[in-house]
Amino acid sequence: MAKKRILIMGAAGRDFHNFNTLFRDNEEYEVVSFTATQIPDIDDRKYPAELAGKLYPDGIPIVPEEKLAELITEENIEEVYFSYSDVSNQYIMEKGQLVNSLGAHFVVAGAKPTMIESSKPLISVTAVRTGCGKSQTTRKIAKILTDAGKKVVAIRHPMPYGDLAAQKVQRYGSLEDLQKHNCTIEEMEEYEPHIVSGVIIYAGVDYEAILREAEKEADIILWDGGNNDMCFYKADLSIVVADPHRPGDEIGYYPGFTNLLLADVVVINKIDTADLEDIEVVRENIACYNPDAVVIDAASPLTVEDPSIIRGKKVLCVEDGPTLTHGGMKYGAGVMAALKYGACDLVDPRPYAAGRIARTFERYPDIGVLLPAMGYGREQVEDLEKTISRTECDAVVIGTPIDLGRILDIKQPSVRVKYDLDEIGQPDLAEVLERFTK
Repeated sequence: MAKKRILIMGAAGRDFHNFNTLFRDNEEYEVVSFTATQIPDIDDRKYPAELAGKLYPDGIPIVPEEKLAELITEENIEEVYFSYSDVSNQYIMEKGQLVNSLGAHFVVAGAKPTMIESSKPLISVTAVRTGCGKSQTTRKIAKILTDAGKKVVAIRHPMPYGDLAAQKVQRYGSLEDLQKHNCTIEEMEEYEPHIVSGVIIYAGVDYEAILREAEKEADIILWDGGNNDMCFYKADLSIVVADPHRPGDEIGYYPGFTNLLLADVVVINKIDTADLEDIEVVRENIACYNPDAVVIDAASPLTVEDPSIIRGKKVLCVEDGPTLTHGGMKYGAGVMAALKYGACDLVDPRPYAAGRIARTFERYPDIGVLLPAMGYGREQVEDLEKTISRTECDAVVIGTPIDLGRILDIKQPSVRVKYDLDEIGQPDLAEVLERFTK
């Protein structure tokens, strides 16, 4: 019987996982190519033979998503698997109808067939959108479990932007490991907080191999989901973070709505800075679509070590990159801290943007008076440093999860914004996790 010719649409994450769990060594299918979007410089390369399995001795090409229609037509593609996240329901249906119009089936893989089972208890932390506050939620959970005497190992959603074969399984136990694995700024933003708090973290490309390694040194596995993707593993407890600054997105984005439907616990974060009406929209949607979920109210209060660096000054706010780009947020922790501590003005970085940072603003023109901390490669990191250096400001407010001053030479006075999860009232995470561990 002829193999079904398929194409996988992705962004260097869920696409590779779907291939590994559904198609690797599967004689019924021929994966003709992956397409790539969202992340710069991840196309025009190959998913290597070392990871692709015996059916693909030459690997599998990765091409820009702009070539999707051309590929479907020229390669006689029968099925297209949509395999990336943080997109609106409208967006995904537009892609589906384009694929259908070209004669191919449009497929969105289900949760169960792509979830790997662990031999250890596993807690997943996901979100309904990028930038909801998942990182501080994950850190809080890890601390509660560690204080209870459990050995916690975190597994992070993939960000394999370099040598894919070398990134099959990665273990991070120290800050030196970040340099060893040539991490991008985005990767460091996610890995460094775990490392600093003493939690081992794994990441990479082959998530069954990663899980088996993590199980060797863990009492409990903690899935630290990224880009509001579904968990790659079968979770024994599913915790999902929602953001009332973007009310309605919890049911309007893929696969954030899926996460909401799967949730055992929903954390409504940032309620200290959101409008009451928006909080109620989120609360009503949870009650409508997942009434059995435990709902936890939480805030993420901002602190800086020296507010005088901000007060009365013209400041440049540097924010988490993906939250501003495909996350769609118009502000982040840096802007909130600048307003809280009395900055007199927010400086627009766009006139000073260098190279690849300038191209980021061109691609995402609605970012506004903020600087996304984009650093997917050495050249982009250098352009980020140049942009900050050129910007005429009194101070730099760093709203990213990591200390950018450790990576970049920032010449202006700078201050780093810190934020941790602070639950309000009952139930809280400690109560939920106590029941879980018992």
